[in-house]
Amino acid sequence: MKPELKAKLIPLWMTALVILLDQVSKLIITLTIKPNQTVEVLGDFFRLVHRQNPYIIFSLGKDLPPLFQTIGFLVLPILILGLFIFFYFKDKDIRPVYRLPLAAILGGGLGNLLDRILRPGGVVDFLDFKFFGILGLERWPTFNLADSAVVCGVGAVALIALINLIKKKGFKPTSPQVSA
Repeated sequence: MKPELKAKLIPLWMTALVILLDQVSKLIITLTIKPNQTVEVLGDFFRLVHRQNPYIIFSLGKDLPPLFQTIGFLVLPILILGLFIFFYFKDKDIRPVYRLPLAAILGGGLGNLLDRILRPGGVVDFLDFKFFGILGLERWPTFNLADSAVVCGVGAVALIALINLIKKKGFKPTSPQVSA
C-alpha cells in the first residue's frame, strides 16, 4: 500500500467510530424510549427525547413535495458524500491536520444517511438541551451524535484554517505600550 493512501486511510477509524457510536446510541434510544417520550437526565437542562425527523436540520423541507424530499434528503446527501469521499482521496493537498475532522464530518453524514435509508421515520434525534431563550429558542432543536460529529468537525476545520491564516499573515500579539 502506498504511504500516501495509508496516511489517508488511518484517520477513517474516526469515521467508523462516529458511525458505530451514532447507530448504537440511536438503537438504545429506540429500544428504551418511546417516540416523543422525554427522560430528564439533568433536570430540565438536559433531557433525552426520542424524536424521528424525516426532514433535514430544524425540520426544514417539510413543505416540499415528496419527490423533492426524496431528492433533497436522500439522493443529494449520497451525491455530496460521494464527492466528499472522492476529493478526500483524490486531493493530494489535504494536509494531515485536516484529515481527522474531515473523517468526523464524513462519519456524521454517513450516520444520518443510514437513518434515512434504514429507518422509515427518518433520522433519530434524542439530545435535548435548554437554551434559555438565546436566539429566541427556549430549547435547542433536538439532535444526535452524528450531528455533533459534523458540527465539531466543521468547527475544527474552521479553527485550523483560521490558525493557519494567522500564522501565514505573521500575526504577532502585541502588548499594550505603557508610557512612564
